[in-house]
Amino acid sequence: MTPDMSFFHLITNASFPVQAVMLMLVVASVMSWTMIFKKRVWLNRAKRAADTFEEHFWSLDELTPLYQQINERRAEASGMELLFEAGFREFVRLQNNRGAVPDVVMEGAQRAMRVALNKEVEELEVHLSFLASVGSTSPYVGLFGTVWGIMNSFRALGNVQQASISMVAPGIAEALIATAMGLFAAIPAVIAYNRFSNDVERLVNRYDTFIEEFSAILHHQAHS
Repeated sequence: MTPDMSFFHLITNASFPVQAVMLMLVVASVMSWTMIFKKRVWLNRAKRAADTFEEHFWSLDELTPLYQQINERRAEASGMELLFEAGFREFVRLQNNRGAVPDVVMEGAQRAMRVALNKEVEELEVHLSFLASVGSTSPYVGLFGTVWGIMNSFRALGNVQQASISMVAPGIAEALIATAMGLFAAIPAVIAYNRFSNDVERLVNRYDTFIEEFSAILHHQAHS
């Protein structure tokens, strides 16, 4: 590779719009990779927390001590712990009312757990929309840089009487770099989005299953 066609030379000598496109793609790629690592850590932590809580939950004969433990450290609780805490708190509050109707108590507890579930889903889906946006738009942003670079190359050809491949090669090369950078930003974002969306869906299904199982326990207590 000659010095004039080196990767660094092509970038530094690209036209301003192409350089702006490249900078945008680099920033988007760095941000998406940062969010990918953070999201991976967050989801792994959520999975471990769900495993630990379920194991502890199903080993207990009495739920009140567990509720008290979670309530004391509510600021640190997450996932199933918050679902359990919300449902059990509402269940106890409604059941302590005089003349409490079991069905009303159950509806209140389930509603509290659904509200807590919606909040947890929002937390789990943080950054997913950004990854989806990077994955869907980066190729088109790179394509814009490609079109601009090729357009400049052909404009330069119009100002000379005898054209040669060496005259258009740098412009086309910088244009293709913009395309490559668009794909480099998009592909990891798309893969991560699909993987994380699947992980979030599986976690939400686990939360839904826990709500149904816990509701069955509360239903038994409400009617006993």
